[in-house]
Amino acid sequence: MTMNIVVLGPPGVGKGTYSGILSKKYNIPNISVGDLFRNAIKNQTDLGKRIKDYVSSGDLVPDEIVIDLVKTRLEEDDCKNGFLLDGYPRTVPQVEAMMKFKKIDVALNFVAPDAVIMDRLGGRRTCRKCGAIYHLTNVPPTIDGICDNCTGRLVQRADEKPEVIKKRLDVYREKTKPVADYLRKKDLLADIEANYPIEEIDKIIAQCEKYLTLL
Repeated sequence: MTMNIVVLGPPGVGKGTYSGILSKKYNIPNISVGDLFRNAIKNQTDLGKRIKDYVSSGDLVPDEIVIDLVKTRLEEDDCKNGFLLDGYPRTVPQVEAMMKFKKIDVALNFVAPDAVIMDRLGGRRTCRKCGAIYHLTNVPPTIDGICDNCTGRLVQRADEKPEVIKKRLDVYREKTKPVADYLRKKDLLADIEANYPIEEIDKIIAQCEKYLTLL
């Protein structure tokens, strides 16, 4: 049995964290489109240079670029028994394209108030050297501004500054929320309440498992 799971929700709601936990539990790959973007940017490929301009300003990467990137990734061998796809689809054309090249079993739609999201994203710090992620309140480094793993410098990503976060949320509401509406009409959407602190993350995972056991 395959388990093809789409993970939806606004930036900063915690999709990556929840997907990582579910990936280990069900032994399927956790595919983050954001990571695919960042790897392309880090490697300074032609595609990466194009993506960087969109990501830094908080805009969505054009559909045709994202669709090709995701389709290629889902064709790899580790996805034959399923996957958790975080960060795609983000527009109706993207979800319509996916329905043609890959079946969706369920879309987990994580929701939380804007205030919670602003706090989560605004407090994030990323190591410039190894990419480790910290949070000033929830997961602080031992030494302020220094990565515990490699002693690299911790920085705030351009897309996690307050003015960019606000724009990202506005873009989400305008272009991505219709994806949830589309999937709801297809009876594929499962709303997950993600307004819990990190120490109560089991309550969020339990909601996911309620739907996944029905697959």
